[in-house]
Amino acid sequence: MQTLFRRLLRLMPHVGVQVTDLGPGAAVVSRRGGPYEVTDVDAGTKVLSRRGGPYRVTGVDKDTWVLRRTRGGARTAVAEQGVVPLGDTGAVLLIEDPEHQDERRIQLSAAEYLCVQHVTAMLELYGVNCVFDVGANTGQYAKRLRKAGYTGRIVSFEPTSETFARLAKAAENDPDWQVHQCGLGREETTAEIHKSWLTMNSLLPPSDYGKGRYSRFKKSDTEEIRIRRLDEVMDEALAGLADPVPYLKMDTQGYDLEVFAGAGKRVADFVGMQSEVACLRLYEGSPTMSEAVAAYEAEGFGITGMYPVTREATTGRVIEFDCVMMRATSAPEGAA
Repeated sequence: MQTLFRRLLRLMPHVGVQVTDLGPGAAVVSRRGGPYEVTDVDAGTKVLSRRGGPYRVTGVDKDTWVLRRTRGGARTAVAEQGVVPLGDTGAVLLIEDPEHQDERRIQLSAAEYLCVQHVTAMLELYGVNCVFDVGANTGQYAKRLRKAGYTGRIVSFEPTSETFARLAKAAENDPDWQVHQCGLGREETTAEIHKSWLTMNSLLPPSDYGKGRYSRFKKSDTEEIRIRRLDEVMDEALAGLADPVPYLKMDTQGYDLEVFAGAGKRVADFVGMQSEVACLRLYEGSPTMSEAVAAYEAEGFGITGMYPVTREATTGRVIEFDCVMMRATSAPEGAA
């Protein structure tokens, strides 16, 4: 026997109302537009869309679907190769027009994302409440941490005046993000820094390999900057934290070991660290990856993640890695 609900649905089109029946007890009514179409996702889930509209549903596995806008609203199926399941996690990677994507750029972007996610997880696991962001540039690293969910203190260091002004602007509405206009190194001094290299300003001159790879190295301006020791700025940076648990991130274009040396005995205060280590030297006098990692391991840090930053397009060789390291003895009790 037909219910009163069903009878009403059958009458509505006669008075200019569009009805889309979704099943027992559910329907969509509209005075304008239509007709609509219903896509069955599973026994209990349906997706309603305007027929000929721009959205399509693609199944990934038994529990996961992707809703995407198709180009120009064309009624074309989403290419299967554009939806990449990430193992058995239920997460997927969406690649628009995969046949025309630069695979190397996708890999490096994925590595950057995974690095930030890994670092954020380590900060949470070890209870970090202050991140030292050395070589902050305009604040890209700090912004990524905030977006990933880190809410603790960030203390950023950037020496060049123009770039520091942009960093200060980025941090002005974040009360727990401090910024300092100085570089960090082995000793208190002043020095000339090479600038106008976009995000790659360095206290070191470029190597022959670096000049061959980056045309920007062939010409540069310099600026005199102040350099401080890390151990001499730590008390100021950690002031107000009842139980400081700091993490050190360094991205100083070949100068990370000099920054690290400036921590002196207080390097033992850090529960973790991150350094850009080089397989191929872009700067004269910069350490190799093996030299840098050995120095960090000698102070009690162990590698938890390695993520490629740049590659050679012609050979596939990694030029630099983001190396994430933690002090296992600082891990909380009971951590598996």
